Amino acid sequence: MTATGLGTYQYILTEVQDGIAVVTMNRPEKRNALSVAHMEELTDAFRRIGEDREIAVAILRGAGAVFCAGHDLNELAQCDARAARQIFQVCTTLMQTIRSIPQPVIAQVHGVATAAGFQLAATCDLIVAAAGTRFQTPGVKIGLFCSTPMVAVSRVLPPKKTFELLVTGEPMTAEEAAQLGMVNRVVPLEELETATWELAEKIRAASRYVVGIGKQAFYRQLELPEHLAYAYAMEVMALNALAEDAREGICAFLEKRQPEWRHA
Repeated sequence: MTATGLGTYQYILTEVQDGIAVVTMNRPEKRNALSVAHMEELTDAFRRIGEDREIAVAILRGAGAVFCAGHDLNELAQCDARAARQIFQVCTTLMQTIRSIPQPVIAQVHGVATAAGFQLAATCDLIVAAAGTRFQTPGVKIGLFCSTPMVAVSRVLPPKKTFELLVTGEPMTAEEAAQLGMVNRVVPLEELETATWELAEKIRAASRYVVGIGKQAFYRQLELPEHLAYAYAMEVMALNALAEDAREGICAFLEKRQPEWRHA
């Protein structure tokens, strides 16, 4: 199938092929630092992905030597309180957009993911990392505690490990992150793209409609006490059971054949 893009951007590249969207942060000379304009482009791209029911899964990656080095410090160094709030609001909107779209988003991480770059990777639903990749919240070293990255990181790592990273600014390797359950795969750098696509293709094989239901329900139930989570999940699953793809999947299993998804 011919690859197409999501639009024309200055700081990112986009491609959609066979139901898989690839968003590439393309500021290698700035180590893919997240300027306001860069974050706004990422938000727009992910919103477009969320609205496209032909897309099953998205991959987020960085061009050049690293995944993402965090916020563009040139912007932060020159801003007043109002401008600072605007920068972090744009960042928050980006993170919430990634979480809100129905498609799973895989972070393909290499080199380093620091500060808001770490936040960005942690916000994605899945992470495939190259061996030796470093995750870091180094803000404390320059007098700027990584408070907004803390929100995403503390939800994917144990609290004490998160706090250690925040107050020391020291890096964590991809291998340690995998042991702690934050990273799904660690592979040699030369195998990173292949491993990420293999994971994306496994997701693509499922019903897009059902995966979308599941992503929303997954994060919602995490916010609830156990008894409310069960009550919520029971309703979601009951409604899911009435979907065309649920009926098709059950029949296909019983008839020992591959399902033909209608994504509905």
